[in-house]
Amino acid sequence: MTPEFSRPLRAHEIGGNPRRQAIEANEAERAALAARFDLLALDRLVADITLRRDAAGIRIIGQIDAAGAQPCVATAEPVPFLITEPVALLLTESLPEGDEIELADADLDSEPLTGDVIDIGEIAAQALALALNPYPRSTAPAPGVISEEAARAASNPFAVLRKG
Repeated sequence: MTPEFSRPLRAHEIGGNPRRQAIEANEAERAALAARFDLLALDRLVADITLRRDAAGIRIIGQIDAAGAQPCVATAEPVPFLITEPVALLLTESLPEGDEIELADADLDSEPLTGDVIDIGEIAAQALALALNPYPRSTAPAPGVISEEAARAASNPFAVLRKG
């Protein structure tokens, strides 16, 4: 299956010199990503990525910028978001089973490089998914939900007398 926001690069073309790629999702790609991530809208998704090969593998660094709206978990009202998220990933050659590789703390976000294709669009989409608030909350009150203060006042046995 082809990802909604696909920008493939050939891994064998990535050398020791940094290769910068600026990408932006078009309207159809943003709509497909919004459906994939249950967003009400994805107005913008851009990524500025630099790829470079070194002894450990292919390093991918950069950032994504996104804007849109998620549904509130309580009211389903739109909750706008603005995201600027760093991307730092190390793609390593696949290892035969049983072999181990030691990585420095900076290399903890690593994945095996399978095949010769690196899809930086999908990397940007995954970075967006990880940066989204899992429980977005609107400032609008949810129907039937009262504040803690109102609940305390209502639970007071003398509350009925105050209404009179």
